[in-house]
Amino acid sequence: MENLSKKFDRLFKVISKPGFLNKESLGGEIPFFISPYNAKQEIQVRESIGLLKNKLSNHGIEVLEINLFELSCELLEANGGLERMYMVERAKGSQKFLRALQSALNIHEVLLPKIREIIESSNSQVYFLTGIGLVFPFIRSHNILNNLQSVAKESPTVAFFPGDYNGHTLNLFGLLKDDNYYRAFNIEKIEA
Repeated sequence: MENLSKKFDRLFKVISKPGFLNKESLGGEIPFFISPYNAKQEIQVRESIGLLKNKLSNHGIEVLEINLFELSCELLEANGGLERMYMVERAKGSQKFLRALQSALNIHEVLLPKIREIIESSNSQVYFLTGIGLVFPFIRSHNILNNLQSVAKESPTVAFFPGDYNGHTLNLFGLLKDDNYYRAFNIEKIEA
């Protein structure tokens, strides 16, 4: 298992650097970074993200966390409620449920406009994208990252990814090849 204390101390050093916050040295690329971690450490990573946000805030760096799972639950509640979705699953089966869920969380019509609204109402210097593993398979990480680049470009975005990222391929939970994604930097490779 990875030493999370060292990992998050290093993340603090990288994220708090003025060059990182000012999106320098990206060679014209979008300011997207993947922070892969072992999915078996999910609970500890969530706690460490909270501590990292507090530490950055104490150093004058405001972080906006966009938790895809929590946001999805909010959107579903606003669209008739979770109980209604469960009733669809019980009455019509898992395929209809999956289609209804994906429709209610349509990336272009529902999810991205809400994320845009959240970002525009924030003065944050860095965005954290969390809850990626919790929304699989309803929301795919490469899909959200590809579409988020048009919304989250004012500040660096760090996606906390439960799996592996080699700079080309996202492997969710270290087991499932999600898809190729080339537009993000592995934050583990950024000099601290």
